[in-house]
Amino acid sequence: MPPVTAVDVHAHYLGTDANFPGAPRLDAEHGRILRGDEVFRRVQPMLWDVPLRLAEMDRAGISHQVVSPVPVTMEHACAPGTDSAYARVMNDSIAAACASSGGRLLGLGCLPLHDVDAAVAELARCRRIGLRGVEIGTRVSDLDLDAPALNDFWAACDATGSAVFVHPVEGGRGVLRRAGAPYDLGLGMLTDTAIAAAALVFGGVLDRYERLRVGLAHGCGSFPWAYPRLRLAAGLTSDRDPADSDRHVRRLYADTLVFDDEHLRLLVHRFGAQRLLLGSDAPFFPGQMTRSMRSAEALPEPGLLARNALDFLGLADVIVNEGEHIHDPDQ
Repeated sequence: MPPVTAVDVHAHYLGTDANFPGAPRLDAEHGRILRGDEVFRRVQPMLWDVPLRLAEMDRAGISHQVVSPVPVTMEHACAPGTDSAYARVMNDSIAAACASSGGRLLGLGCLPLHDVDAAVAELARCRRIGLRGVEIGTRVSDLDLDAPALNDFWAACDATGSAVFVHPVEGGRGVLRRAGAPYDLGLGMLTDTAIAAAALVFGGVLDRYERLRVGLAHGCGSFPWAYPRLRLAAGLTSDRDPADSDRHVRRLYADTLVFDDEHLRLLVHRFGAQRLLLGSDAPFFPGQMTRSMRSAEALPEPGLLARNALDFLGLADVIVNEGEHIHDPDQ
């Protein structure tokens, strides 16, 4: 196991072994993801080629990477009517990639959240096959993250100590009154993530589940900027103690993928330096792993990022200090 020096927590993987009838699938020969007969997006071999990914990590100075499903596949796993076996196929593929990486890849799975009982069972299986938790969307079909229908899911994550990484869905579409480039990617995804964070903080999820570890992609979207107004509005419409909201906000983790180092200062102010996670969205922004590593140097305590990632993944208590090696007793 190589020493833990830098852990990229926001990266995606789709394997050649993860094809499933009627689901988004990888066409590795032509470098694309297909949804039905349509090309969903063009992709680079690093998406599925583990040795190539490790080589890119070496060039960027990243020792470990947390790989989660490509969002369109995670969304499909949650969609009503999707066979729960699809999530199992995806999760087995991610676990196999991690197993082939010499310990440098750590995995998050996906769940059939259209059926919460099946999702809870698959979460338990994810942990048995070595995944550290799950990636979920900012919403599940029409449900926001504080919907009562998801309570059993959150309770299972709390009980199992599973990390939850929240990623915007549908590329930000349908969130704003305007659509298309640059609005969906530039504003829709950030707004969608902010709504998810607000549901966690103000919707009672973090009140009910005190051990939850939740990380949000893309710097938690626009939530760090909007929080003071949300806090004020919550105080006007309820008897909620603002200090409780502040405490919950500082339980959230946020990745550093904000594309402007000046924004990192607000993330430190809002969440605390101990809640920031290195993120690159690899392999979808070429060269971003290197840029994310350089951006980390703008933080007051860049050395915390690796430790934060291990805390988020539930590995803080199983670190061997000599060389910072991961030893996971569940493996």
